[in-house]
Amino acid sequence: MRIFTDLNLNGRSTTRVQPKVGEWGPQMVPSTAAKKRMRLWASLVLLAGIAALFGVGYYFYKALSGG
Repeated sequence: MRIFTDLNLNGRSTTRVQPKVGEWGPQMVPSTAAKKRMRLWASLVLLAGIAALFGVGYYFYKALSGG
């Protein structure tokens, strides 16, 4: 069981992939709210894509079965 968390968020990543650190912290890093919005949008797009695929499949099934 860990009592303290590791504050080094970069871990063992190379220097070129680490965010640039400004005076008050990382620069050009998306906020937590932006990440949550993107997660929601990605879920909605995935759901819409699955629904569209199902709709097209149903349309072709009906067209090919003579209905």
